Amino acid sequence: MEHSTVIEAPIEEVFDWHRRPGAIERLIPPWQPLQVIQEAQGLSSGTAVLGLPFGIRWSARHLPDEFRDGGRFVDRLDTPILRSLVPWTHEHCFEPISDSATLVTDRVITRVPDRLLVQNLAYRGRQLAGDLAAHRRAADSGGVPMTVAVTGSSGLIGTALCAFLSTGGHRVVRLVRSEPATSAPPDAEQRRWDPDRPDPHVLDGVDAVVHLAGAPVAGRFDAAHKRAVRDSRIGPTRRLAEIMGQRPFVVASAVGIYGPDRGDEILTEQSDRGDGFLAEVVSEWEAAADPARESHSRVTHVRTGIVQSPRGGVLRLLRPIFEIGAGGRIGDGRQWTPWIGIDDMVDVYLRCLLDEHLSGPVNAVAPTPVTNREYTKVLAHVLRRPAVVPVPSFGPRALFGAEAVEEFVAAGQRVRPAALDASGHRFRHSTLEPALRHLLGRVRIDAG
Repeated sequence: MEHSTVIEAPIEEVFDWHRRPGAIERLIPPWQPLQVIQEAQGLSSGTAVLGLPFGIRWSARHLPDEFRDGGRFVDRLDTPILRSLVPWTHEHCFEPISDSATLVTDRVITRVPDRLLVQNLAYRGRQLAGDLAAHRRAADSGGVPMTVAVTGSSGLIGTALCAFLSTGGHRVVRLVRSEPATSAPPDAEQRRWDPDRPDPHVLDGVDAVVHLAGAPVAGRFDAAHKRAVRDSRIGPTRRLAEIMGQRPFVVASAVGIYGPDRGDEILTEQSDRGDGFLAEVVSEWEAAADPARESHSRVTHVRTGIVQSPRGGVLRLLRPIFEIGAGGRIGDGRQWTPWIGIDDMVDVYLRCLLDEHLSGPVNAVAPTPVTNREYTKVLAHVLRRPAVVPVPSFGPRALFGAEAVEEFVAAGQRVRPAALDASGHRFRHSTLEPALRHLLGRVRIDAG
């Protein structure tokens, strides 16, 4: 199986991207049940290890004799038993088309039928092109490589963001709550961060901070859960802000600040705060960064919408339900869904890190919100399944409780990314169907 993609970047830039930590994370299709356990030490040698279900390991050994610096590298499946059942050799070839364009060809030699590979290889090409274009736009606007500290680096957004930043030439320092792993390679630097009493020296040598850590919002809104949601955000954010100095401080936030139901009102960063538990928590969460503002840090609050990725969040829950034809709208389906693809999400964080004109709240949502009815219709269409089974309100209420349904499960906000629009930000996927097709491996290959 062979698939080629034209990348609008010089061959040196494209090949160097593959050398950097995080490349394999960025290229694994998110619909595949794979997890990066170990990256290869280099393209000319070493072994990358991926985790599959049931504890199976996929070890891809790079072949020194096949390496051509700047033009080619090859890896071969080296896991005993698996290599006999599914022999696999992956050739990565790079050819200059011009001074500013490169032909990248993935060639896989295996027994696996082509129809099972074509979406995987096409995804790699789209992802590589999208990431390099995003970094090129950042460089063209004056962005330079930075050392970025990240809390919450193991979450859905954190995992994608760290890989995205490191492949773009930025140095990532992961702030972790436990003792850093002694076996971690130098390019996966970790520092211990105590949310209750952070060491002022934990940010030594750091140019900017992305703060993502916080307990999951999903769950039954009982007293313990609400306390965990609040306490994991407000106190740690304030204490981190107190040691920020004058570094850019990019803090996760949420569109929940606008309240659970504002009907068809178009909501921008200038809209009033809404009512309810989440609106109150998010408001306090953003105010907790005041010490950083007082020390003249540029602070941005990334008000995140519903992030789309089959690796986590709502789409991970909905995908298996819709694939068996049991999906449908929630309630009457009129509530608005302020969605954003995971790749656009990391682009927004990069923009907030580098764009000195962005500060304060930034709505991280796609420019075309859809109603829940429209969302379920598009998801079902992409998966080629019916969506005729509406979810009655009593089901989620019995599972999560009335407050969680009102505040989270059935909440809706018609949010517009006004600050990003004003900055000229370019989205990879501004409409829902192309985003879901890219993330779920359902792109029409014959249509490009």
